[in-house]
Amino acid sequence: MLELFSSGLMALWLESAGIQTAGLNPSELLVWQGVPLVLLPTNPGAAVNITVKQYLIELAAKGRTETNQGLWLQSGTDLLIDRQGTVPASAASLTKIATTLVALKNLKPSHQFETLIGASGPIKNGVLEGDLVITGNADPFFVWEEAIVLGNVLNQLGIRKVAGNLVIAGNFYMNYRSNPAIAGQLLKEALDSTTWKRNPTFIHQTMVKGTPKPQVAIAGTIVAVERPVRTPTLLIRHRSVRLVQILKEMNIYSNNEMAEMLATSLGGGSVVAKMAAKLAGVPPEEIQLINGSGLGVENRISPRAACAMLMAIQRYLQPHQLTIADLFPISGRDHRGTLQTRHIPAGTIIKTGTLNEVSALAGVMPTRDRGLVWFAIINQGKDVENFRKEQDILLQGLIKQWGVAKFIPVAIAPSPGVLDGLSFLGDASRNEVVSKNQAKL
Repeated sequence: MLELFSSGLMALWLESAGIQTAGLNPSELLVWQGVPLVLLPTNPGAAVNITVKQYLIELAAKGRTETNQGLWLQSGTDLLIDRQGTVPASAASLTKIATTLVALKNLKPSHQFETLIGASGPIKNGVLEGDLVITGNADPFFVWEEAIVLGNVLNQLGIRKVAGNLVIAGNFYMNYRSNPAIAGQLLKEALDSTTWKRNPTFIHQTMVKGTPKPQVAIAGTIVAVERPVRTPTLLIRHRSVRLVQILKEMNIYSNNEMAEMLATSLGGGSVVAKMAAKLAGVPPEEIQLINGSGLGVENRISPRAACAMLMAIQRYLQPHQLTIADLFPISGRDHRGTLQTRHIPAGTIIKTGTLNEVSALAGVMPTRDRGLVWFAIINQGKDVENFRKEQDILLQGLIKQWGVAKFIPVAIAPSPGVLDGLSFLGDASRNEVVSKNQAKL
């Protein structure tokens, strides 16, 4: 793979190829796998300029200063609109774009998190004479369905009662709770249907018809440890759903807990920011993060960087026969999560972001005349609901000018075989029963 050019060397290389770079900011010379990508300002058309101007006028009429409203639109290497586009601003859950990009790079789309289930004693007459030991590996999507099926597998192994404790080791999360005592208590309830309250009862009713109700009663307490004092015998190797499915759910619902769990496993917000900027080819100052979810105004991203990260995700996914639509909600198709009340042009792939005084939107919109238009809008100020309304009106105005794409381009169409919705949860085949004589945790 070619090494990344410095911006100065890129300018010389481009000029030798007959491409004029005078007047371009060095940070506008972006690189991916050694190939220079120059964003050249392009006239988007008089009607589009009027649409954008009207958008800014509407915001100004409500007392919103233009310097607090970031906007960036590009199609390929054509820069269409830049209003405060390179200025990092509080971006709320657009932060999850960075978390998504770095997770894909570090873990790969097909990655599955493993949770190991072991026993510290023998199984006799339906009783595990020892502790049931759960060793987590930062699975951010271990939820009721997964725990219920795990309980059924334990029943199949002949375990109906645990005489000892439920030991939680490693990074075990359940129902988006990272506190091991709370996660352990939720698991304890899920394993024994005689103790179910409202939530697990409801979830069980949504699962595949005929799914048994587990009965694994734990006599002892929840014990959280870094490592078990006694090495338990491995019973079950539980594998999570694939990373691509985890990311889709995280982004559809903008789940902060899942994002924080992922970012923590990747090294934390600052590490994610540094790597995301490198992968997207933007200056590091345009991505400043304190966490992986976007909670807190200290998470700052420029509109340009948001677009660059989305395009980097799209490029990275191509060799895996996946598209950006497999990771983010699609307007007109995903009717749950953050798009429920929005009026965004159909076929647009979106990531939203919201704080008390921040409303952000980034994605890619297929158009007839401009092809794929990548955009990011970051509004700062009070009245978030009005910001959302104006964002939707802006996108509707732009699609009116550029025309609706007849078909969603293959490049951003959902990939066949990537499960949608929650039907993939509670799949018993992801629980591998291990011979007790074969392995140790």
